[in-house]
Amino acid sequence: MIKKIFFLVALSVSLISCQFTETLQLNEDGSGKMAIVMDMSELMAMGGDMMKDSIPTKLDTIISMKTFLDEKKDSISQLSEEKQMQLKKLENYHIQTVMDTEKGEMVFNMYTDFKSINEANDIFNGLGQTKSLMPSMGDHDAMNSDDEEEKEIIGVSYSYKNKKFIRDSYIKDVEKHQQEVDSLKKTESFMGSMRYKLKYSFPSKIVKSSIDDAKYSLDGKTIEVEASFIDYFKNPDILDLEIELEK
Repeated sequence: MIKKIFFLVALSVSLISCQFTETLQLNEDGSGKMAIVMDMSELMAMGGDMMKDSIPTKLDTIISMKTFLDEKKDSISQLSEEKQMQLKKLENYHIQTVMDTEKGEMVFNMYTDFKSINEANDIFNGLGQTKSLMPSMGDHDAMNSDDEEEKEIIGVSYSYKNKKFIRDSYIKDVEKHQQEVDSLKKTESFMGSMRYKLKYSFPSKIVKSSIDDAKYSLDGKTIEVEASFIDYFKNPDILDLEIELEK
């Protein structure tokens, strides 16, 4: 069962029929909770009977990554030091899986609590490393490989100081990013409906935002912005965000 869940999470990172929502709950002291919600309900609908035959009718479960990594510690100890450090960053993560084949629902929620906003910078690296966990179920050589496909292309950094919050997206590997952008031309017409949404909640009212067309909650503490996933992948800067909070 765990292997199937990791397979589907990895699938959701690369398939066209997935909607992403990045959520953040920030506390006054800089601690909080961050999550990446991946809605694969469209994939469930497209998969039809084939998808329904491979997964339970209904499922609502939470996997502790620390527990899982502890169970695999013997295999992990044989990996390179760099790979072990990458996997260690997953220790504080949990993955909630909600599936209902009758309703056509399939949602993954990968989340972590953090003591400082700087710790949240690793969530995207952690998300990508779920792919590395799949071979650990039996294919040690595959897990130990330095496959470039496992490396993240887009990074995100967060900062929070003096009532100012910043989200900054950047391209980690310019050459590889361009290769991926070029490859999207073949499938771009099928990916037009994909969206990437940010939903951030803060401890006090937002008084200024760098994105003009954002939506706000009634109390002014939550902001929502979204963009086409394709546009975001081509130019990560479009979801860069600077927030000033009420003092």
